[in-house]
Amino acid sequence: MPDILFYSSRSGNTARFVGRLGLAAYRIPVEPDAPMPAPGRGFVLICPTYADGQGRGAVPKQVIRFLNAPENRARLVGVIASGNRNFGATYALAGRIISKKCNVPLLYRFELAGTETDITRVRAGLDRLGTERCSMTA
Repeated sequence: MPDILFYSSRSGNTARFVGRLGLAAYRIPVEPDAPMPAPGRGFVLICPTYADGQGRGAVPKQVIRFLNAPENRARLVGVIASGNRNFGATYALAGRIISKKCNVPLLYRFELAGTETDITRVRAGLDRLGTERCSMTA
C-alpha cells in the first residue's frame, strides 16, 4: 500500500476523513514556514478544494509548494479530492487539477469529511492499489 499524505486546513474535514481511514498518514503543514514531509516511496495525496466561484485557488498553496519539489511529484501515484457539492463545477476541482498537471489518476472524490461508504471505498481501493495504479469507483 502506498503512503498517504494529506493537506487539511484548520477546519479539519480532511484530517477527520484521514483519521477515520485508520491508516498511517503524513500531513502537509498549514503553516507556510513549517518543514514539509519527505515521502520515501510512492504516495497518494488527499487534498481538499478551496476554489472561488471561477475555480481560482482550488489547490491549496501548501500543496502546490509540496508538489513543486520534483522528488515529491515523482513519488505521487494518485490523488483523492474532497469538496462541497454545493459549489457545482468546482466540486473536488483540486483533484482534477493535480491529476492533470502531475499525470496521475484521480482515484476518488468525497464531500466534506466523507461518509462511511467513502471510507470503505477508499480503504478498499488503497488496499488494491499496492504498487500499481488503479481506479476506485466513486
